[in-house]
Amino acid sequence: MSARPTALVTGASRGIGAAVARALAPTYDVLLGGRDAEALAAMCAELSGARPWPVELTSVTGADVAGIDRLDVLVHSAGVMTLGRIEETPAEVWRRTMEVNVVAVAELTRLLLPALRAARGHVVLINSGSGQRANPAWTSYSASKFALRAFADGLRLEERELRVTTVYPGRSDTDMQRGLRAQEGGAYEPEKYLAPDSVARAVVAAVTATPDAHITEITVRPAGGSPN
Repeated sequence: MSARPTALVTGASRGIGAAVARALAPTYDVLLGGRDAEALAAMCAELSGARPWPVELTSVTGADVAGIDRLDVLVHSAGVMTLGRIEETPAEVWRRTMEVNVVAVAELTRLLLPALRAARGHVVLINSGSGQRANPAWTSYSASKFALRAFADGLRLEERELRVTTVYPGRSDTDMQRGLRAQEGGAYEPEKYLAPDSVARAVVAAVTATPDAHITEITVRPAGGSPN
């Protein structure tokens, strides 16, 4: 059995999740959560001590976490982005957004609470600037991120032995952002966005804080000009 601590990162096959996995890999054995088995295998080949954890988060069960008896860090990075005015957003879009961005996070955390308690672990939730203020035409997404913020606050109050950190990145240079800008009809300007590695550094800062410090929230905004 490895003497190193263990971290589980969802959405670890690309974007911010992959950057977080790379940042934690030097000091943690990382479980890489995601649906793309090929991408997870490539990440495992890159990162020493990493193992794939292929799963559909919206249907996760106790069987999926069997064998995870101790977990030092859980990073929720997986999520979906939805764009559209309220008048254009049907109920199925609201349900899917909440299911992925909130319900799946809550259920995976619930299932892993015994392992997190055993390690007096740390839960990190990758939120968004949209979880701090609503954006026009992103209402369903913003609502899910406000709900995710409330979940983090509630978890922190209920599980006093755990640390719970919410990270609020602004626009980041990821495939999700590229798709968003295409939907918005705007230019993709990576120089104005955060690098995923910059968000990962914020996660590392939270999980490596001194024992007397509980970093509850971190807001990271692009220095390149994007206000979001």
